[in-house]
Amino acid sequence: QVQLVESGGGLVQPGGSLRLSCAASGSIFRIYAMGWYLQAPGKQRELVATITSDGSTNYADSVKGRFTISRDNAKNTVYLQMNSLKAEDTAVYYCNAVHYGGKYYDNYWGQGTQVTVSS
Repeated sequence: QVQLVESGGGLVQPGGSLRLSCAASGSIFRIYAMGWYLQAPGKQRELVATITSDGSTNYADSVKGRFTISRDNAKNTVYLQMNSLKAEDTAVYYCNAVHYGGKYYDNYWGQGTQVTVSS
């Protein structure tokens, strides 16, 4: 089992910045990748950014150049630095971890943290 706890969400004005954090605990060994996904009201959850165990990153087109995903292996924590925020970024952001169990990959999710971008 992997437990994920997000923090850092809140209310920010357009053009502002936030940094989301996701701390992993439990069976943290063999985590292949971690990432951030967003879910707006009435919409499907969608990828924001991912980072793999070797440091490779992937971003949704809508956030390229504005968001940066990073990790601190010593703290078992992944971050999402969100700059130049837009109203369209408003959503609940969920942390995800992909854990390799030897035969298949397990997906774990955090509880979500609300990000609201508004004047």
